[in-house]
Amino acid sequence: MQQAYPILEFDPTRRAVIEPAELIEPAGLPERCVICFFQEVLTQLVESGRLRKVTSSKSELCEHPFYALEIDGQQLTVFHPGVGASLAAGLLEEAIAKGGRTFIACGGAGVLNRDLTVGHLVVPTTAIRDEGTSYHYAPPAREAQASDVAVRAIERVLTRHTVPYLLGKTWTTDAFYRETPAKVALRRQEGCLTVEMEAAAFFAVAAFRGVTFGQILYGGDDVSGDTWDSRQWNEHTSVREKLFWLAAEACLEL
Repeated sequence: MQQAYPILEFDPTRRAVIEPAELIEPAGLPERCVICFFQEVLTQLVESGRLRKVTSSKSELCEHPFYALEIDGQQLTVFHPGVGASLAAGLLEEAIAKGGRTFIACGGAGVLNRDLTVGHLVVPTTAIRDEGTSYHYAPPAREAQASDVAVRAIERVLTRHTVPYLLGKTWTTDAFYRETPAKVALRRQEGCLTVEMEAAAFFAVAAFRGVTFGQILYGGDDVSGDTWDSRQWNEHTSVREKLFWLAAEACLEL
């Protein structure tokens, strides 16, 4: 197993010392789950009574609630995954142990081309594995794949609502302060449209656990130049609300 670099020492053994399914009791969560990175959207849904807390997990950071949402008589689980591949993968693991089986995530991402305007949607089909978590769920490789069935469900919903989108590749990195111009140029040459912190880990965990996972990103800040342009990406509340409901509809397609 030993390799020149520890990150390459993937162990395919199914059972780990800390195994979620052995430690976490099923919580009766709806099997279809929306993972939402937009805390203000979740807060508004809680305050309006649309979300009902079913259970929660805890970390040193905070409590991580899992909610139920009813749409036309159908139930969905909704939760925030935190930020970063490690925490997001851990909460995905716990959601699976609690009963989740199909997942659609919605979030924002930096763009590697300034022509990709704020709010334009990207559906990642693959993710460059430039983080650490995915290497514990899959053998070393350059990319991780989204679930084809989830991507198709997302496309059907976006087409139904005539929402423009791009299919493509995203760059997942742990180090948002190390997105250098040279790295950005390299990722653009590889075909990446966006950069974020979780997709590769999500895809790898989902494949390892045998669940369905897709993601919708909206174009946010611009890292394509020599200097960063925030473009006030996280203030586009209407985009974020709309994206949540599109993700929920896509999840109901699964």
